[in-house]
This record gives sequence, C-alpha cells and structure tokens, in this order.
Amino acid sequence: MADKVTIYAVGDIFFGRDTGELLLAHTAPILNQADITFCQLETPFSSRALQRVGRPDLLAGPGDVTALVKAGFKVCSFASNHCYWGGEEGVLDTVDIFRENNIQVIGAGRNIAEARQPAVLERNGTKVAFLAYNSVVAPGSEAGADKPGCVPMRASTSYEQVDWQPGTPPRIITRADKDDLSAMLDDIRKVRAQADLVVVSIHWGVHLVPAVIAMYQYEVGHAAVDAGADLILGHHPHILKGIEVYKGRVIIYSMGNFAFYSPVAGSQSTFKPFYKVKPDSDYPTYFFPPDCRKSILAKVVIANKKVEQVSFLPAMINKQAQPEVLPRSDKRSNEVHEYMEWVCRDQELNTTFSRQGDEVVVT
Repeated sequence: MADKVTIYAVGDIFFGRDTGELLLAHTAPILNQADITFCQLETPFSSRALQRVGRPDLLAGPGDVTALVKAGFKVCSFASNHCYWGGEEGVLDTVDIFRENNIQVIGAGRNIAEARQPAVLERNGTKVAFLAYNSVVAPGSEAGADKPGCVPMRASTSYEQVDWQPGTPPRIITRADKDDLSAMLDDIRKVRAQADLVVVSIHWGVHLVPAVIAMYQYEVGHAAVDAGADLILGHHPHILKGIEVYKGRVIIYSMGNFAFYSPVAGSQSTFKPFYKVKPDSDYPTYFFPPDCRKSILAKVVIANKKVEQVSFLPAMINKQAQPEVLPRSDKRSNEVHEYMEWVCRDQELNTTFSRQGDEVVVT
C-alpha cells in the first residue's frame, strides 16, 4: 500500500580506513530497499581524528561515509562509547560530514542541546522521529552546554552477595541515573508532538556475554515505552540479545555487530582476554567470539501511522568481516533464528516468533 513505510535497522558499524564499501558489499542492495535505513556508528569519520590515534587504519576516514550513502542510510546514531576517540574534532567532523551527505546524525553534537535533537523523517505521509542515547559513556565523552559529545543515559552498578559461601557470584544491581532518565523521557514526550512514531536508539548492555540483559535496561526501555516510544533499537554488546514485547511495543536489546572491522593485529586490548576472546586465523579482521558472527537486519513495517509488524532477517558475518543476509534455505538462517529464541528463553522474555519467507516475525 502506498501509505506503508519500511524501516531497516542494523547494529554497530565500525569501519577501518577505506573499508566501508568492502564491508557492505553484500548488504548494500538490500539496505537500499527500505524507505528509512538506520545504523549505529561506533567511531568518528574524521581526518583530524585519524591524526590523533596511534593506529589510524582502525578509524574511518571522511571518505568512508560514501559507503553508507551508497547503502541508503538516512539516519545514524553516534551515541557511542567510541565517539570521542578523535576528541572534540572527531565529533564535530563526523556530524558535519554526515550532514553534508544528507545523513542525519542523532545522539551526538556540538553541544547537549544539539545532541538531543531528534531526526524527523517523513515518508508516504508518515513522520518518524529518531532519538539516540548512550549508556556506555566513556569518561569525558558526554556533551555539555558548550562541549561536543554524546547524550548520556548512564547507570550505576552495585553488587549483593546472595550466597554466603566464598567465591560465589554476586547479584549485579544496575540502576538508571535519575537525571539522565528524566531528560530522556522529556525528549520522548516532546517529540511526540512532532511525529507519528518515535524510535529510540540506545547504546547499552553487557558486551560479549551471551543472553544477559542488565537490570537498568529493563528500567530504561520500559520507561521509554511508557513515555511514548514505539520501538527501541539496542546495540553495543557485539552479540545478539533478546527481543521483548512490552505493552505491545518491541524492544530489541541488541542487534549485534553488522559491519565491524576488528583486525586481530590491532585489537588485542585488555578486555578481550578477560572475556576469553581468542584469535581465529580464519577471521583475521573480525576479532570476536563465534556467537558474535550472528547478526540481524531488523525490519519494521509501518501502516496507517502505526507499527504493523516487526521482523528480522537473519545474517552472518563472513571471514572477510562482511555481513551476509541469509535466505531461509541457508541452514545458518535457522541457526540465527534458534539462537534468538534461546536468548529470549534464557532471560524469560516470553517472546514468540514465526517464519514468513526469509523473515522471522516477532509475534
């Protein structure tokens, strides 16, 4: 129908210098089929940022935005724990370069007021607003009244001993920062007057650990829906997490990595050995555990100015770190589908799915 609007959304995109078109080679034609295509940017797209780091090949250059343009991306969140890798210059350059290429950036800006501004896109008479937040805030990367950076949605962590026996795991308690949460909810309520639907993107969660969803994510996600959000798009953990239907609204806790350049030679930071990540010679530019190769392309169909259906296309990261969207006939498609069912069961989300051709529909 003419009034329908289709959104495609994917998780983390992390280009190395001049790698964008290679990484999106298999998926660009598919992404271009949507009316609106969304992604999460991990790193700056900036010549000045390249000059500040010791390994400039690990950051995207300004020319890499061409790959996103060719893939049809229209709105990108830059509310990332890596957004400040290039300092203030990296944030400013990224925002400017994307706007020059007609891609709207959300969740980051030259000050907090700009970073909080929604992207409102109109398609077929329907206005869809996008907002973005970061719960994984690197020190000093939050935007201020006169400082570039990202929009924070922080949380605190504490530990409670459940079993008196030494060495037993504690209960991990996380709570949303009250001021950040209040500001986010105000943003959502305000944008309701400007749009028919509100999509909230959040960089959050426990990275690399299968299934686990932190307490604060339920708190923040549910509060966002209560304030008027129609859909929550989560990312950051580098691994798929569950999908929840809360009050009829879909919360995707993590869409996983999508196009992520992570060479073993340059990525052996301290946290990866901590999580027992081991190099795989078959994946020289994708230094992540096997479960992190599973990914999805989320599909949202809007009809009569309401979300009619949310589904996902199973995808897999290949040995060149390229995402490949999988047809139902490919057995790996069922692996991704079954994995998503498992992570939902593990977290007691009670979400059910059905197959509709190549898509897996949230029912």
